[in-house]
Amino acid sequence: MMVATMMEKDASTAVRPETNRPQTREVMIRTDDLWKTYVMGDEEIHALRGVSFEIARGEYVAIIGPSGSGKSTLMNMIGCLDTPSKGEYWLNGKLVSQMDDDELAWIRNKEIGFVFQTFNLLPRASALHNVELPLIYNGTPANKRIEMAKKALESVELGHRMSHKPNELSGGQRQRVAIARALVNNPSIILADEPTGNLDSKTSVEIMNLLEKLHERGNTIILVTHEPDIAAHAHRVLTILDGQISKDERIR
Repeated sequence: MMVATMMEKDASTAVRPETNRPQTREVMIRTDDLWKTYVMGDEEIHALRGVSFEIARGEYVAIIGPSGSGKSTLMNMIGCLDTPSKGEYWLNGKLVSQMDDDELAWIRNKEIGFVFQTFNLLPRASALHNVELPLIYNGTPANKRIEMAKKALESVELGHRMSHKPNELSGGQRQRVAIARALVNNPSIILADEPTGNLDSKTSVEIMNLLEKLHERGNTIILVTHEPDIAAHAHRVLTILDGQISKDERIR
């Protein structure tokens, strides 16, 4: 009872930033009092403490915070890779906790495109085959998936490097392959976790310009970072600190 009371008290101090979102757009993502608690021995660690916000379809949002702030835990929740200890997560008007494994797998494959700091490419596979992977998993016929993968690579200006393996590409090109893979199923959400973390400053700007083009095309972009200059490319910034949203700021 004492732990629950302390949790509720902590949650009361969290920012509830619904007023800072566009009121005329369809709400795509809504979290209500999200908690994530890990038990380590006799201690409870609250990675998230009462996180509530909304993201409208077509927004470009950065989630920023230092290491250990809870931003990676929150990213895993948004990407349906983890479940909250308490609270609700709604995606496109549907409560995620009520979805079965098949629905969650479909969302991770079709609704959300993931871009990771470490690229997560198969080292012995060509750029084209790496981009094909989500289509292989969902059973897309070979001729169609090759066509879709080529189109995705062309959209990130890598049509001339389709047959190259990751070790034959620069860091920026590898990240472009990862972005093409995220795009190949035409997801509505691009979830990018520290997408410039392994890149030099010039290449980082190129990748951020590419994400801006995807946003202009209509994708909802959610960028997770600890770097203020990278977060500044977004149109709205959610700052997370000690497992709570401390600031919700529209910057353009």
